[in-house]
Amino acid sequence: MKIGLFTDTYYPEINGVAASVFLLRQELEKRGHEVYVFTTTSPGSPENEEHVYRVPSLPLIFLSERRVGMFYEHKLNGVIRKLKLDIIHTHTEFALGIFGRIAAAEYKIPTVHTYHTIYEDYTHYIMPIRIFNRGVKAFARRYSKFFCNHGGHVIVPTEKVKHLLERYQVETEISVIPTGIDLSKFDVSRYKEEILSEKRAEVGLAGTEKVILYVGRVAQEKNIEELIKMLPPFLTRHTDARFLVIGDGPALEGLRHLAEEENISGSVIFAGAKPWDEIGAYYALGNVFVSASQSETQGLTYIEAMAAGLPVVAKKDDCLRDVLCDGENGFSFESQEEFLAGLEEVLYGLKQADYCDSAKKAAVPYSKEVYAERIEQIYLRR
Repeated sequence: MKIGLFTDTYYPEINGVAASVFLLRQELEKRGHEVYVFTTTSPGSPENEEHVYRVPSLPLIFLSERRVGMFYEHKLNGVIRKLKLDIIHTHTEFALGIFGRIAAAEYKIPTVHTYHTIYEDYTHYIMPIRIFNRGVKAFARRYSKFFCNHGGHVIVPTEKVKHLLERYQVETEISVIPTGIDLSKFDVSRYKEEILSEKRAEVGLAGTEKVILYVGRVAQEKNIEELIKMLPPFLTRHTDARFLVIGDGPALEGLRHLAEEENISGSVIFAGAKPWDEIGAYYALGNVFVSASQSETQGLTYIEAMAAGLPVVAKKDDCLRDVLCDGENGFSFESQEEFLAGLEEVLYGLKQADYCDSAKKAAVPYSKEVYAERIEQIYLRR
């Protein structure tokens, strides 16, 4: 098949959607398909990319690390016409997604759409004033409903997102297909000790600490603030523990100040964003992965952490229903008491090795190979 993937974000950008589309392309090509990516221009993107077409773009005013492209590009429309695509798979509801829908309608190409992002959790970037933010959230729900109802089959990563779209009154057929990851990339055994020693020195770890790890965007919706407010008694009791934050974003400076206010700045390390190609080595520095986010559609970072053998202690969320098993590969929490008890058990309890083994096993069903195979089956039905 000739497949067109339309996305507003793509490699080398670092985020879940970019990684998902990049891996999907790789795996579909391994299965013998011709895959063409239509995306935005991005700083640092490779030159002369084969089968990758980029439209001019600018960074979003309120979210500078993400970009917005043109809704229609006459030259690329001609490329699509000549390619004679068998299917168009959109991965955004905005610029490139609209472009993909226009091309699909013009050339009568069947479409599939993946709904990656719960937009109502991100509206504070557009309208920070709460009383007006309600209206923006309502618009995000209506627009999601409109886009999903005016196209082909809809794919979502979890039952949580399927139920959300059903509440939005999306009537198009919805399939739940968890996004896959490259499990080998997070296999700790692939990283030599000298590489890990370099990474530890780079982020300021001596090598003997128990590392409480967060990897991801440093932003309000990720709720890292709650983690920092809950950690002081644990870090005071366990002087060998460190909270390591890998990532960047608009909340970074505020969190630095919060760590100082909570008198734990000496035990919290903000290491900044790291290259996507090297991120597996940074997971290997951790002993447990933590999150208090409630805005995840799937929580790929949880699965990446488990693939690296890290138990997860995360705030209870429907997206974790089939991933996190309390007492086996980590713990969910709803209170500070539960959070600290979970950390105590996985870091200092008698079953540390068991939690790590169970975490690795839990990640296996989320391989990129399984993901691509299930997506391919949807294409063949169109």
